[in-house]
Parts: sequence; structure tokens; C-alpha cells
Amino acid sequence: MRMDGPARRALLLDAYAAALEAVDGRAAVRRTLQERPQGPLALLLAVGKAAPAMALGARDALGGGLPPGLVVTRHGYADPGLSGTRLETLEAGHPLPDGDSLEAGRRLLEYLGSAPRGAVLFLLSGGASALLEALPAGTGPDALRRLNEWLLASGLDIAAMNRVRKAVSLLKGGRLATHLDGRPVRQLVVSDVPGDDPAVIGSGPLVPDPNAGAPWPEAVPAWVREMAARVPPAPAPDDPCFDRVETRIVARNLDALEAAARRAEAAGWAVHRHERSLSGDAVEAGRRIAEGLKGGPAGLHLWGGETTVVLPESPGRGGRCQALALAAAVELAGRDDVHLLAAGTDGSDGPDGDAGALVDGGTVERGEREGFAAVERLQGADAGTFLEASGDLVQTGPTGTNVMDVVLAVKSDRGAD
Repeated sequence: MRMDGPARRALLLDAYAAALEAVDGRAAVRRTLQERPQGPLALLLAVGKAAPAMALGARDALGGGLPPGLVVTRHGYADPGLSGTRLETLEAGHPLPDGDSLEAGRRLLEYLGSAPRGAVLFLLSGGASALLEALPAGTGPDALRRLNEWLLASGLDIAAMNRVRKAVSLLKGGRLATHLDGRPVRQLVVSDVPGDDPAVIGSGPLVPDPNAGAPWPEAVPAWVREMAARVPPAPAPDDPCFDRVETRIVARNLDALEAAARRAEAAGWAVHRHERSLSGDAVEAGRRIAEGLKGGPAGLHLWGGETTVVLPESPGRGGRCQALALAAAVELAGRDDVHLLAAGTDGSDGPDGDAGALVDGGTVERGEREGFAAVERLQGADAGTFLEASGDLVQTGPTGTNVMDVVLAVKSDRGAD
């Protein structure tokens, strides 16, 4: 199929919008509770970047049956639609936790300790690992911040990072379940990890940790190991604290990709699903994807997953999606047949409010005209500065979901422009 550059950009943005709509936290929770109605509830707890949207979905479905409770989300992600309900909203730090993360953990435990003995609805989404925390005595915000700065710069994948977080936490790795006091819990989860494992999502506060006691990556420093030594062992899988916890995944990365594929197919495009989940270094992933596109067939290509970036001492602007997109743009420089979008489904890629980037064969030239060097910016973890100059950043604001990242690329016949 032939399509010019503006039309390719429009297709990618439309497919990205379809992906986000398919995994909207509000709609997913509302649909789940309507399909299988919820009995009387004593408490609602929601934690994660999609927590406000998920809580709104519960309000939609439950109406006057919405119980009191707590919603914990990222700074700037609170939803005014929850005002007037019996739900308290707290905002905390992400991707770096802060003192508010510890306050959120304290308040959540207070809610569990004081609520009537009845059923609990627990809504969990990505970001919960940073947003909610309780640490052993003598460990405060400074130690928490130091730990997570190290984690984010370590290059470890999300599963490895969450294993470390679990080991130093009084809530993660199933430890929150020990505070349920026998209450029945219905846990609805928006997944932000490969394989949609509830033990990994949000560091698994209400499910057993199958890796408890397993060896850590060698890169974990001694001071982190000392923190973990002061935390009680995680509850075993057969611990009675898990007996009344029911878990269901209500939105996942595959749902987002399938929705994007359907949108492209409806527009008459062939769709090529790449089964390999995105992982590893973002720059290498971008180069690999671009090389494959050069010799690949025309149509919409889809990938999902989450890459990593090893940060230098003084990183610049941008996150993993922007690094991937700029690395791909370097390889695609001068081509007139490919556009690529890499973006987080939560609307956040790094600390600067950008969701990701949509690049093409002219990205590098446009950025260089503004005085920036693409390779230099990649080396300094500063892809966002270059992509702002080239005009290729994508902004959505909070999306109400979080199912990892999506990379969408559309290739048409050469000479389409």
C-alpha cells in the first residue's frame, strides 16, 4: 500500500489511541464488575498509576454500593471525578518513591486495621512498587530514595528490580496479605509486566512470591542486602493469608496491541505481529527493530514490552521509549517509507511528561538542523532533548492505564512521498 508521511503519522497515532482505549482502567474495571457483580464491600483500595481510573470504574459499576477507601497514585495523576466519594486520594513519588510513598503505606495499613470485617476490593496497576511502601524500623525516605535511584540506573529488567524491592519491603512479595485478617479480597489488576504474572505486578503485595529466597543478581550492592536482612521472610505460598484472595487480570499489553492491529486492518493494512517481547537495552532494541523494518514487508508492525536504559551519572531528558525511537531514527535516516511510534501506555516515558516519540527518516536531519547530534544525545541518555528539537515527541497526559510500552511502525512502498 502507498501512503504519504502525514497519513502514516495519522495512522500510527490512531492505532496508538485505539490501543489505549482497549486497556482503559476505568472501562476494564467497570466491565469486570458488571459481568460478575460484586457483593457488599467494606473497603476499596486502589494503588498504581491507573488507580484513579480503576476506582472510577468501580464507582460506575457499584453506584451507591461504593465503600470508603484509599486511592494511591502518582503525583499529578489524581482525578477530580473521585471528589464527593468516600475515597481518599493520596499522591506519591514515581518513578522514584518519596516520603509520600511511605505515608501512603502507613495510611493503607490504617485503613485495613480500622475497616469493618468485610470484603475488600483491591485495584492494582503498574507503578505501585514506587507509590506504596513500608520499610523496617530505622529505614526512612533517604534510604528508599537511594535504593530506587540505584535500581533505575542498574539496567535490571522489571522482574529483577521488583525482586529487590520485595526483599526490603514490609508490603511487597505477599506481605500485605498478612494484614488482611481473614477478609475476602477481590483483586483486579492492570498488568504492566511480560507474562502478566500477579507476583510481579506492583511487586505482588497480595500473592505469594515464588522467588522468595532465590539468589539475587550479583550487581546488588552490600548496603541493599543489609536492608533486606532486617525484613521478615515473605509468607509461604501455602500461608492461610492467601486463602481468600481472588485475582483477575483485567487489561494487558496484548489487549492494547490487538486493538491497534484491528484499527490498522480496518484501514486496509496488512498487520505483522512480532511475538518477541521487547526487553533489554532500549538503544539496541531500536536499532534491531529498524534493521528489521528495512527489509521487512509493508504494513503495520507491532511490538510490546519494556526495555531498559542504563543511566549515566548526569542523565538528560527522556525515557526508554524516546531512546528506542531515536536509535531507530538514526538507522532509518533518509528513508521515505517508514514511520515508527514508541510510547508508554501510561502516557509517561521518563520524568518530563512525554509519552514517547513518533519518528521517521527525516528525524535526524531535523534535529541536526537545530544543532543537536543524535548519537551524542543517545550516549548521554538525552534522547528527549533531540526529539523535542526535531518535533517528534508525543504527549498524552495520564491515560488511565499502564500495560508497558508499545512500538508501532508503518511501512509503505518506497517512493510514497
